[in-house]
Parts: sequence; structure tokens; C-alpha cells
Amino acid sequence: MTTTNALGQRAYIVTGPTSGIGRETALQLARSGTLVLVGRDKAKLANTEKAVARRGGRAVSVVCDLTDLASVRRAAAEIVALDLPIVGLLNNAGMREPTPTKNALGWDTTFATNHLGPFALTEAVAPHLPDGAQIVFVASAVEDPERKPAKAVGFKGGRYISAEASARGEWKPDGATLPGGDAYATSKQCTLATALEFAREMPRLRINAFEPGFTPNTGLGRDAPMFLKLIMHGVLPLMAPFMQYWSTPQQAGRVAAQILTDETPRTGVYFDEKGRPMRGSPLVHDPAFTRRVVVETRSLLATAAV
Repeated sequence: MTTTNALGQRAYIVTGPTSGIGRETALQLARSGTLVLVGRDKAKLANTEKAVARRGGRAVSVVCDLTDLASVRRAAAEIVALDLPIVGLLNNAGMREPTPTKNALGWDTTFATNHLGPFALTEAVAPHLPDGAQIVFVASAVEDPERKPAKAVGFKGGRYISAEASARGEWKPDGATLPGGDAYATSKQCTLATALEFAREMPRLRINAFEPGFTPNTGLGRDAPMFLKLIMHGVLPLMAPFMQYWSTPQQAGRVAAQILTDETPRTGVYFDEKGRPMRGSPLVHDPAFTRRVVVETRSLLATAAV
């Protein structure tokens, strides 16, 4: 494992770097090495590149739509072709749709963005990473049906039936009262299961997951009514330091950057919003379940014509 921190001697991939936690993480990493910014919007990526440069760093952009497998595979090939000393990958990009939509393959957009795309990108890039490289998946504690704050807003945990069912937008019955809650919680449960299973499958790498806390003023609230957006961006961040489980994009970005640049050999760890090890639902700590998620996801992705 390399320990050189000089700019240019390391590179980090950050997905979803144009807003919220992803952007804050990129800014935190600005002087840690070259950043590979992966996102859908070329103009917004250029904006983040400039912000990184103002921090004294260097970034390159790779346009990628995580809902589109062809785009993911092109992006992975482009990243590899950059021939940078990549030592970290942050799978941060995520979304929650109150009204479900489908991608070109007919797959649920939330599930494709949060789970299928990051899964495919990681599998494509991982063989090219050096021993000891760090891969971090941004998960969410709403996957746990017993998580009290999640229950309070209408989540009922992950509702996984199978990867194919999830791609179709089908979930176990008696689910969330929050619109889009089942898709989001299930996709994040699969994200966490994948991180823990990949850690077992790929011991030469360090693969961990991160629960960023309740960060109401991130891009996940992009579809909220205007008055709620004003509350989420103006009022709730001021309350975050005083409330359990709450965070801000700035705080979450700092913790994500710390995990990504951590030199300890820890792998298969689920970190909370303060960077402390935590437990997820009993299901994601069942190796039979995590293995099933990974096997079924691979099978689903293999059926996609690209």
C-alpha cells in the first residue's frame, strides 16, 4: 500500500461530485491527489473541477449516467485509460424518486442509480486498483426496519425480493408510507450488502461502507416542494449538530474523505456519520443474504444487452 500523499502521486474517484456530500468530499480531497469526478452533467462537473482547483487541487471529469450500463462501462474504460495511480473509489451518487421512473432497460431508476450502476462501476474498476486501495460505498441506515428515525418518517427498511424484482420496481408488501421509500431503502440495503460481500471476495482491497447520517439538504431532496427545500437548506442544517444521527454535507464530506484516505487495514466495516463502526440490520450481516444479493446482481447485469 502506497503512503505517498504528494499531489499527483495518488488519485481518487468520486461519483456524484457536483452537489451535496460528493462535492464536499471532493473539496476535502482537493490536496490529497488527483480527483476523477464521475457524474452526468458536464457543466456541473466543470464547476466542481474549478472549485477543486481553487483549493489547490487537480481534477479530471468523466461523464457517466449510472442508470445506463453502457455509459458505466464506457466511463470505467475511460477511467482506466487515464492511467492514474488510483487508490480510492467513493461510490457516493444516489437518489430517491417520490414517483418512480424507469431507465432505458425498464429498470427502476432509483435502484439502478443507487445499486446497479455503482456495482457495475466497481467491478469494472477494481481489477485495475493496487493492493490496499480503498473502496467506500455510501449506504443508509434506512435499510434497517428497526431504525427509529427512519421509521418515524415512513421507512420500513429494505424490502428485497430479488435483484430482478427490484429492477422491476417490486418490493415486499406492507412497505414504506414515504413515497419512493421502498426503492431507496432496498437499494441502500443492497449497497451495504455488496460492500460487506465484496470485502470478503476481494481481500487484497479495503472495502467499507459509510452511513452519512440524516442530511436533509443534499440532492436527495431535489424533488421536494419549495417550502420544504427552504427548510432543508436553511433551518435544518443549523439544528444538525444538536440532534442524534443528523449531519450536514460538509460534515459528511469530511468523514467520507477521512475514511477514503485512511491508512489502516480495516475492511468490511460499516461506519456511522461520525466515522465510528456501527451495525446495520441483521439481514445485511447474514453472509447468505449478502452473497445472494451479489450473485443475483451479477446475473441481472449479465443479461443486459450493451
